[in-house]
Amino acid sequence: MSQQPTAESVVPATAGAANAAGAASAAGAASAAGAASAAGAASAAGAASAAGAQRWQASLMSNYATPQLELVSGEGAVVTDADGREYLDLLGGIAVNALGHAHPAVVQAVSRQIATIGHTSNLYAHPVLLDLAERLLDISGAAEHDGRVLFVNSGTEANEAAFKIARLTGRSRIISTHNGFHGRTMGALALTGQPSKQQPFAPMVPGVEFVDYGDADALQAAVAADPDQVAAFVVEPIQGEAGVNVPPDDYLARARAITADAGALLILDEIQTGVGRTGHWFAFQQHGIVPDLVTLAKGLGGGMPIGAVIGFGAAAALLTPGLHGSTFAGNPVCAAAALAVLTTIADQRLLDGVQSVGKRLAQGIEELNHPLLAGVRGSGLLLGIMLTEPVAAAVVSAAQRAGFLLNAPAPNVIRLAPPLILTSAQADDFLAALPGLLTAAEPGRPPARQTHATTSEDNPA
Repeated sequence: MSQQPTAESVVPATAGAANAAGAASAAGAASAAGAASAAGAASAAGAASAAGAQRWQASLMSNYATPQLELVSGEGAVVTDADGREYLDLLGGIAVNALGHAHPAVVQAVSRQIATIGHTSNLYAHPVLLDLAERLLDISGAAEHDGRVLFVNSGTEANEAAFKIARLTGRSRIISTHNGFHGRTMGALALTGQPSKQQPFAPMVPGVEFVDYGDADALQAAVAADPDQVAAFVVEPIQGEAGVNVPPDDYLARARAITADAGALLILDEIQTGVGRTGHWFAFQQHGIVPDLVTLAKGLGGGMPIGAVIGFGAAAALLTPGLHGSTFAGNPVCAAAALAVLTTIADQRLLDGVQSVGKRLAQGIEELNHPLLAGVRGSGLLLGIMLTEPVAAAVVSAAQRAGFLLNAPAPNVIRLAPPLILTSAQADDFLAALPGLLTAAEPGRPPARQTHATTSEDNPA
């Protein structure tokens, strides 16, 4: 593989690599509906990946579907499986690997920090954490609004903490959106507007109600029912897990005005959209608003587990000593990785690249003339390819056989969330292959023995 420290230096998966990946995976993996036998898995994804699937089933709890593809290495936007086949990673670990795989800046930062001091606990400060907090305040604009940062280990923990901060207002009502996804711990799950995820763990934390996403009038009506008791409105700028749903252009601005009038917090879940994914540091910056709390994770650590809550104004002062904490939150190693990610995005002007490559992908998809293609939605490098039939899983399987990694957050939507370093050439490789992937998934076409197409329900973010 090639070196990949800059936005344009990642060599795309070659046709040969893609063909090798396609040949390797042509048999497809076992169906998600049943447990694959060793022989079936071996014929589907290669002997080494099949062996990994067996080990997974024998050693791990069954909260995820058994992966039929075992990835062992990566460089830039290209990953390699246990059988030596390469794939262009257009999912980025579900919007996590902002700089791709094995980026030198992240590798060096982590190696240097673990060799210096790896953990301090929250009893002591360390300079990398302070540098990272100051950088986040700067790029978010919170520094201009008496902002403060709370570090956590993941996106669900960021939303859990934001929920707790909202409770500190002394108000009882939290409003969230139908189909929104905010995590799977109990507080974050209560905010998640997907009953299928909540039902096994009922009863939920009380006090949360839901309105339709993108409907500012519905939000206004809900708030008006008892405005003095509304603590917060929690919302994603783009609903990622629900199928890359994009609200009307004025939605966030109206939500800001409605919550401000009621004295309630506006909490923006930027776990998928933040850290440059939309071509801006944060998606809310496209709308000219100032939120009260912003949650982030995923791309922040470039593959290392770290998240944060950024508070603006009075909301930043609601937490006081002893009210919340986490042993590993903001540890020096993950903080060093995150600082390297932010520095690299800025130094290499990757936000510009995200906008240009994202537009190239979106325009290229829109220009395709295929009966299964209904359009594309999203922003930057968070895109949802909309289909006219519920065959997204079949497209994902065909893509894996052809050497591309995608996923299906909804039956008729394919999600793209590649590394921010994706090149124009790599985008073009995918666009050239897409018509054939769609044709392979057309209803009525005899199916290939498919790879297991992981959905968000199988393997949630």
